[in-house]
Amino acid sequence: MSGKNQHVVRRDNSWAVRGEGNKRDTSHHQTQADAERAAREIAINQKSEVLIHGENGRIRERNSYGNDPFPPPG
Repeated sequence: MSGKNQHVVRRDNSWAVRGEGNKRDTSHHQTQADAERAAREIAINQKSEVLIHGENGRIRERNSYGNDPFPPPG
């Protein structure tokens, strides 16, 4: 079974990692790249996805770690 997807989201002067459905952020980071690294580690451990939100809040990138269908469709 896979874990919660991890979202990288903008905060006032930083970036945060928040597990899907959580009320509070998991961690805060100075840069988006640092937040992405932290989210990726969690997603690898939980076999879930990382959804990276841009400055505008919209999802700009999505990466899956261990929850891919095999064989891939298509």
